[in-house]
Formats: sequence, C-alpha cells, structure tokens
Amino acid sequence: MNKAIKRIRYKTRKHPIEVGAKPGTINIHDDALKPIIMVYSYNEKELVSSEGKTLEVILAQFKKCSDHSHWIQVKGLGDAKLMEGIGSHLGINPLVLEDIVNTHQRPKFDEYDDYVFSTSRIIHFNKENELVNCQFSALVKENIIISFEETHDEYFEAVKLRLKAGKGSIRTDGPSYMCYALTDTILDNYFVMMAQVGDMLDEIEDRLYNSADKSVMYNAQALKRILIIIRRATWPERDKINEMIRTENPLILPEVKVFLRDAYDHVIQIMDLVENYKEITSSVIDLYLSMVSNRMNEIMKVLTIISVIFIPLTFVAGIYGMNFARVDPVSNKVMPGNMPELYSPHGYVYALLGMLLIAVMQVIVFWKKGWFSKL
Repeated sequence: MNKAIKRIRYKTRKHPIEVGAKPGTINIHDDALKPIIMVYSYNEKELVSSEGKTLEVILAQFKKCSDHSHWIQVKGLGDAKLMEGIGSHLGINPLVLEDIVNTHQRPKFDEYDDYVFSTSRIIHFNKENELVNCQFSALVKENIIISFEETHDEYFEAVKLRLKAGKGSIRTDGPSYMCYALTDTILDNYFVMMAQVGDMLDEIEDRLYNSADKSVMYNAQALKRILIIIRRATWPERDKINEMIRTENPLILPEVKVFLRDAYDHVIQIMDLVENYKEITSSVIDLYLSMVSNRMNEIMKVLTIISVIFIPLTFVAGIYGMNFARVDPVSNKVMPGNMPELYSPHGYVYALLGMLLIAVMQVIVFWKKGWFSKL
C-alpha cells in the first residue's frame, strides 16, 4: 500500500439536538436518507422476500406469511412517519425509536416486556480509503427482527446468501439467531478492517526505516485515531454480547447463546489487536521523533566541530588584524609593547601555516576521540 492515509470521515452528518425536548421525540435530519425496506419471511421450507418504501410493504408481508419468521431490513432513517408507524404497530417504546434515529449511540442491549433492543457500530473503510462509522440497530420480537441502518450500502450480503441457501440454523433458530448472524457479520468486517490497518502500519514502518519524513508521523497519528474509534466501538460491544449471553429473556434462545459466546471471543480478539496496534503506532511516533532529534543532534555536532576548528583561527586572525605597529611609520620610533611581527618578512605565510597547523592538530585530536566516526 503505497498511498498515504487520507483523512478520517467520522460522523459527517450532524444530528439536531433540541435542548429540553420531550423524551422520545423523533428528530430526523435533513440529510438523512429516505428508507428502503427489504422484508424476508422465512421458515425451514421457503423464503419469501419483498421490497418497498412504506409500512404497507411490511404489513402485507405479515399477512401473506403468517407462519414465518420475518427479517425487516430498513436502510435509511429519513422518514419520521415510518418510524412512528413501526413503533405504533409493534408497540415499541418511543425512547427506543429515539435511540434508533439518533445514530450516535454506543453499542448496548436493552430488554423490554415483549422485545429486546440492541445497537452496534458498523465501521469500515470506503472506496476512498476513508473511515465510515455508522449505527446498526435491531429490534427482536417473538418471530420478528427489524434492523435499521443509516446508509443504503449493503453490509449483510453474506447473511442473505446463507438465508437463501437455507442451510444451518439461520432459518430454524428464529430472530435471535438472525440478530447474532448480523452482529457476527459486523465483527467479521472488523477483522477485515484490522487487517487493512495492519497493512497500513507495515507500510508506515517501512517508510520510517527507509525514507522517513513528516508524513510518517501524520499517518501514524491518523491510524491511532482510527484505532481509538474502533476501541470505542468494541469495548461496549463486548459488554453488550456478554449481557445477551447472561440474559434469561426467552427471546434469546439457549441455542443462540452458544454462538454468542463465539462472537464474544471474536470481540476479545479484536480488542487485543486494537491495543497492540495502538502500542505500535505510539512507538512509531516516538521513534520518528527520536530520529528527528538524533538527526538534529548530528547536525549540531557537525556545526560544533566546525566552530571549534575556526575559533582559534579567528582568534589568531583577530589579533593580527589590530595593526598595532612596533615602529612608527612617521617618526621611525620603536613603540614598545606593540606587534613586532607586523612587518616581518613572510609574516603572512607564517601566519597561514600556523593557522593550518592548529586546524590539523584539532582534526587529529577529534579523530582520535572518535567524533568523526559517529557522524
């Protein structure tokens, strides 16, 4: 990877904050994408899917497939009426709906009377090599799971392929297994992202050893910020999955908890990678600063040696530049205490030879002390 790390895009869409607003108020930002609804109704024998943009698509699928489990995928949160309609039809607490549309939530798991609610962070690099951090929310009822995503990007193609194939437990273990499958897919993408971060870190280290410049420090700092963002997502994700494992809610089947333990192990591995990479990035920054400091010390050492060599030469030249003649050129009187060498034959040559001898002796002394070998 030879290109530099570009800027980090982290929650570019700001969400409105109404101070003192009623709890449960649904505030939709103008930049929020209009929703696309995908409904997958499935059982052990068949899979029925439909697509639309209104609540009627969901209700029609419910009537058509009354004996199926349903996965409702809502991509885009830019319709307050749709959110209110889902909440009214399924009996969802307005506070939960508020958490769904306010997409700055940390990963969590909440239990209610007849449903459970969970959130996760979808973090990945886009095609422009920028970090994108989005929220994923899921509501799990007896035979229904509704997932909410901020963007229209497809993150769960692998889950849909498994659902179409109908193999394994994805069609038989109900909505709680689907919730696990979606969460595990998010975690798998974390491993892909961590591999990309590792490649970036290797490239930075190569440039540090071969041709270090200021971009090494800037890119390392950018990576460190990326790792902090990932860390902020994985730590509460670990707690969320742990709560799902320990809950006694019948919506989370015991069979699913076995898979959740595997997802918990994945989160721990991601956290270990994040901490290790954070230490490496900090070491890279410290090493670069040390290299810059050492380079500055070497430059200062060269300048110091040059200065030390020329100081006595400048002293000699300064003394004989004072022009205090020993003989008065007008009266030809001898003036005691003045320079007797001012009018000496070949005095200029002797002065130069003396200065050269001083410089050579200094160089020999510095060389024996090993100063030049350390430059």
